[in-house]
Amino acid sequence: MSDQHNNILGLQLPTDPRWVNLAEISLEEILTDHAFCEQKAAISFISLIQQYSHLTKLVDELSPIVTEEWGHFRLVLNEIKKQGFQLGPQRRDEYVNALRAHMHKGGDWKDALLDKLLIFAMVEARSCERFRLLTLGLQEERLQKFYYRFMESEAGHYRTFIDLAKEYVEHDKVESRWQFWLATEAEILKNMQPRGDRMH
Repeated sequence: MSDQHNNILGLQLPTDPRWVNLAEISLEEILTDHAFCEQKAAISFISLIQQYSHLTKLVDELSPIVTEEWGHFRLVLNEIKKQGFQLGPQRRDEYVNALRAHMHKGGDWKDALLDKLLIFAMVEARSCERFRLLTLGLQEERLQKFYYRFMESEAGHYRTFIDLAKEYVEHDKVESRWQFWLATEAEILKNMQPRGDRMH
């Protein structure tokens, strides 16, 4: 991952370079985890629409992303079959759970919405970074191209969540809270061992 790309995403800590090698060795597991990440994203965004159905722009922006994420689940499922693999069991996402543990407690509905949108932005940014590593680091050219489309998509989603946050919350507050999440995410990753069977 280049420093320039990390700066665009704002990430403070690059992924351990060993992760790509581990992922390539554990391709069946990483594809399974990727599939469930896409599925959970679609479900989470549906939940956000249900919870904030009065926010027209949020509903309009997230509705097509729900469709896209479910399409991604199907793409990964198809790749699993192409490889002769099986979709394994879903596992707990320790990374996302660690992020959620730092969510704002109390406050008004905008505080809760802001943290949800910024956590989604963070997950999309980190996913984008890791898809780029897979695009650059995997040996099989077809898999490089496979992951490139996900990298582009996640970059767009990251931007959408940041923009939605600024739609409903004061820009200064969004920027301040985003810096908090960047620092928090870096600390979480420092304390996690790189695992090639997980996207995060």
